[in-house]
Parts: sequence; C-alpha cells; structure tokens
Amino acid sequence: MARPTPERLRAALDDQFAALGEEPYAGPAARLADALIDAVVTAYAAGAEPERAAARLAVKLLLDRLAGEAPGRSVEVRVPPYAAVQCVEGPRHTRGTPPNVIETDPKTWILLATGRLAWADATDRITASGARADLSAHLPVTPYSANDR
Repeated sequence: MARPTPERLRAALDDQFAALGEEPYAGPAARLADALIDAVVTAYAAGAEPERAAARLAVKLLLDRLAGEAPGRSVEVRVPPYAAVQCVEGPRHTRGTPPNVIETDPKTWILLATGRLAWADATDRITASGARADLSAHLPVTPYSANDR
C-alpha cells in the first residue's frame, strides 16, 4: 500500500481541523500522518464523524503500519470500505478467501490501532475467523513519527 503524499495528508488534515473548528495544521511535515490520525481520533472523542478523506487515510496509514510491523500473509485485515492488508507470519494462502480474516469498521480499527481500545473490549465489533485471527499481540501500532526519526 503506497503511503499518501504529504499534500494529500495536509489537505485531509486541514479539512478535519476545519470541521473541528481548529486552525490549519502548522506542525512539522514529519508528523503529518500522526497529526491526521490524532485529528480523526479527536473527532470520534467529540462524538462527531470524521471527514471521510481523513478517516480513509487514517485507516490506510494504520493498516500500512500494521503490515510493516507484522509482515506476512497469513491474516487478512479488512476495514471496509477503505482498505485491506495481509499481515502476520505463518501459512500463506494462495486462492480465495484466506483462512484467517479480521474485519471491522473504520472507527473500531482506528481506536484499536492507536491503543485507545483494547482487542478484548472490541470483540463484539470485530468479525474474526481462523486460528490466527487475533491481533492483540500486534496492537497498538507504532506512530509514524517514531519510525521516521
């Protein structure tokens, strides 16, 4: 999954900040991804729906980070309608639906991936099948800025 351009991140982040009644982002470019994810979480915490572009990018960024930290092809994580990745070492599938599938909504994924929701507390919001369909050992994912230093 290709990392979004700084211009796309900034546009989505500034739209999300505007929706939250905040000034445009003025922080360092190296923190754009984390700032976008934080702004989406802030929208959820305020009881609001985040801007669609911001939520989509946050989901993709966090799935990308998961795939980078838990490389492999034995588990497919789906967050419709935005993205899916394969991750976690183990037996690889080659055809059809993989044996280990996790699917959840964007809000649940973002909260899980950022550590604001524990896997055990989200089981009623996750559809998981297969012996390896438990990501608790891989969550939360590391913020982008921590990996870009």
